[in-house]
Amino acid sequence: MNVTGRINQVKQPKGGYIKPSQFLVKELDDSNVLSETENVHASVIGMVVDYLTRFMMGTEITKAFEISCMGAACAVKLGNTGAVKEAKEYLAEIKGLDDKSIINACKMVTFDVWYRNPMGALMAKTASETTADKDTVKNIKIMVERSIAFWKEYGPITKDGFTFEDKGYTETVNSGDGDYLTEDTLWDFKVSKSKPTNKHTLQLLMYWIMGQHSGKAEFKNITKLGIFNPRLNTIYTIQIADVPSEVIKEVEDDVICCLLYTSPSPRDAHES
Repeated sequence: MNVTGRINQVKQPKGGYIKPSQFLVKELDDSNVLSETENVHASVIGMVVDYLTRFMMGTEITKAFEISCMGAACAVKLGNTGAVKEAKEYLAEIKGLDDKSIINACKMVTFDVWYRNPMGALMAKTASETTADKDTVKNIKIMVERSIAFWKEYGPITKDGFTFEDKGYTETVNSGDGDYLTEDTLWDFKVSKSKPTNKHTLQLLMYWIMGQHSGKAEFKNITKLGIFNPRLNTIYTIQIADVPSEVIKEVEDDVICCLLYTSPSPRDAHES
């Protein structure tokens, strides 16, 4: 089961293991106003903003849209024989933040579902059914520009996409990957219209704990958890040292189920 699947199973304490209200909130202002209407599913928009941000910041196109490419390959194996050829055509039309590129990026990420949830792919809208309108394209462009501006101030990125193999996973949580790491912060990007929930904050904490389990060097100096929402243009952060050790232990034991693992003190990590 992946991280989000496990979170959906868990009954959290009242308010959550980490209450969203515990996060420091910083609102940014670029004077842009997003349209209230969009004609593409929110999950597609989220992936497009993520992947286009990576691409615009220098990640090679096939790497930025890697999950989409893998999804197209899965689709072929599952009977959609023209998927890879179709995906390559969309990918070739993604050049930047012009309208045509954004429209093709929306089509491209429809292949993600074939990798992430093959059964769901049979019910999901196809690329041919996904054509972003003018308002949706404008919103995506603004959110990508906000994301790039965010990274200019809060970067540099030390890890673009991260996983926890092999010691970070357990029999209960055996897959899951995060968005970004900087020198001292584990970041997650959300493009929802709502503020973070306790599911989002638990996801961050699980990532940090699993990172400590993994033993990977990139997690050693992480002392903060953060969420950036380019739709709301708002940053949410918390020091790991401000998360009670008993909360960390409970998430380790009862959510991730790492009963044999002894984590470093978050305060030790904060002070190192």
